[in-house]
Amino acid sequence: MSEHKLAQRRELPTELTWDLAPVYADAAAWEKDFSGLDEKISAVTAFRGKLGTSPAALRDAYAALDALERSAEKLYVYAHLRADENTADGENSARESRIETKFAELGAAVAWFEPEIMKLPADAAEKALNAPEMAFYRRSFKQLLESRAHILSAEEETIWSALSDVLDSSDNVYSMLNNADMRFAAVTDEKGVRTELTHGNYIKFLESPLRRVRRNAFKAMFTAYRDHRHTCAATLDGTVKRHAISAKLRHFNSALAAALFNDRVPETVYTNLIDSVHANLEPLHRYLGLRKKVLKLKKLDMFDLHVPLRAPAKTEYTWEETKKIVSDALAPLGGDYTKTVSRAFAERWVDVPECRGKRSGAYSSGCFDTPPYLLLNFRGTLNDVFTLAHEMGHSMHSYSSNASQQYHYADYSIFVAEVASTTNEMLLHHHLMAGCADRDLKIYLLSHLIDEIRATVYRQTMFAEFELAVHRLSESGTPLTADLLDEKYYELNRLYYGLDADGLIRHEWARIPHFYYNFYVYKYATGMSAALKLAENIMSGDREKLDDYFGFLRAGSSRDVLDIMRGAGADLETPDCVNSCLALFDRTVKELESLL
Repeated sequence: MSEHKLAQRRELPTELTWDLAPVYADAAAWEKDFSGLDEKISAVTAFRGKLGTSPAALRDAYAALDALERSAEKLYVYAHLRADENTADGENSARESRIETKFAELGAAVAWFEPEIMKLPADAAEKALNAPEMAFYRRSFKQLLESRAHILSAEEETIWSALSDVLDSSDNVYSMLNNADMRFAAVTDEKGVRTELTHGNYIKFLESPLRRVRRNAFKAMFTAYRDHRHTCAATLDGTVKRHAISAKLRHFNSALAAALFNDRVPETVYTNLIDSVHANLEPLHRYLGLRKKVLKLKKLDMFDLHVPLRAPAKTEYTWEETKKIVSDALAPLGGDYTKTVSRAFAERWVDVPECRGKRSGAYSSGCFDTPPYLLLNFRGTLNDVFTLAHEMGHSMHSYSSNASQQYHYADYSIFVAEVASTTNEMLLHHHLMAGCADRDLKIYLLSHLIDEIRATVYRQTMFAEFELAVHRLSESGTPLTADLLDEKYYELNRLYYGLDADGLIRHEWARIPHFYYNFYVYKYATGMSAALKLAENIMSGDREKLDDYFGFLRAGSSRDVLDIMRGAGADLETPDCVNSCLALFDRTVKELESLL
């Protein structure tokens, strides 16, 4: 019997690995820049107590801070990419740890900057705001002045920064429990092979055609969380309390208001999302009824949502095929865009194959002074084709932003981080569907789109509603016990899915690390809703709409995120984008029903 052995890093073809030499030629070059960080810190701290002396001094202080952050980001990107190549390499891990520790030091060293600006007399601040010397930094300075009520004193900010490790302890304890200490029972697959359940192989078991395998994997997963639910409740309670206390100290009305403030996103965007999804639950329930019928089940359960309704006839793709499919799918974005995609392949921005010790999953990473690198663990599945399109969307967003903006305004907000990537996935979906004669492939693609919307809009909105509920409970003085969290989560799960599901699903909240991210999950849902609208605009062939999309890709943080999205053709301050997304879900379910 042949055995597939995972390759060592040194055994991979060079052309399938990323080239990090454009960042640093070798470790010695990295060390040289690392040793220069202290000088850049001193260049910033030299302005302490002088920010109000003149607009020129304030401008130069901003520039010194940019230079420090720019160098530190480049050092971090190289360190973490090298570490992710082989997580077992001690030298690379140590380098990453050193720059992470240095970042904490940097944060404490510059914690005085914003509070000192806050102490400027009103007339001095107004003079600096309108001074020609501050023209470039005026947007950032104005935003900082608008947040005056939420900045602590220099001493308080220094203390808060110094306590960051302590205040993050509940997050860290949960992470260690979830990623390192949690163990799950073994599960026997459809071939009779018994394998220990892990986070990595859980979905694979849920995709099994044998319901017994799916059910056993589900029970193994959530029995473990049931047994640790009191610890998970304590860590989540600690994190939510930290969010609430931080918001109160910074004079916000709620943790939600504090979390949305930096993006200048009104709370109505969050609540409109929940209301729109509540009003459109019927298509989701109808899809679940269709899934129950196709799978010939008396009762559909949560562990039946991942098994494919049809397998495509073609199940394996070479790397060369994958590159061509994705490049062809992105053709509607124009020649300049696809030329840059070709550069990504030719100049080795992509680390393609899985190998021993390589970090799992996929991502796009880089900074202003590096290419936008992509990490993949390519195995040749159709999902891998979608993953390349997705991550290339992230990288092209970063590339366009960095090419169009100066460093200070090049980094885009997390609020829009998933828009370009999901737009690329939709373009790939349209490309594969166009002229598709394979009925099973068409069923697979429609199911894929439906499940993407289900997981990204419906499910993440349920998470967002749960997150809002637990923060409001904590802010009212209610302790977040395991029983309370179980009850609240199960109630929402029944509302969204309309299923009398296995009771173990009530413990799923304990498995979701995103609940520690301070109101992050709603951005997945708004991002996908915007992406579907923008993909529709691109596919229309309207040149003006395409130009609007490139305006978004190039904008960085030069304007407020809602203004950037509105200019791109997706107004997220109204429910229209979300409603349009859910209408597409409804139409796609109907198309799938007609095929099945």
